Amino acid sequence: MFWKILGIVAAVWLAFVVIGWLIKGLFPILMISLVVFGLYLVFKAVSGKDKSPISKL
Repeated sequence: MFWKILGIVAAVWLAFVVIGWLIKGLFPILMISLVVFGLYLVFKAVSGKDKSPISKL
């Protein structure tokens, strides 16, 4: 029983470590992509070309 509980605690701890590592590694890429997408949307809003189907919503 003790080893089962210890195994579950170790597996949960390892999952949190891996998730934290992924978030820490991918966070800068996410922020850069959000800035680029925001700049793209601003550029599309400022330019007068409304030929995309999403602008008709």
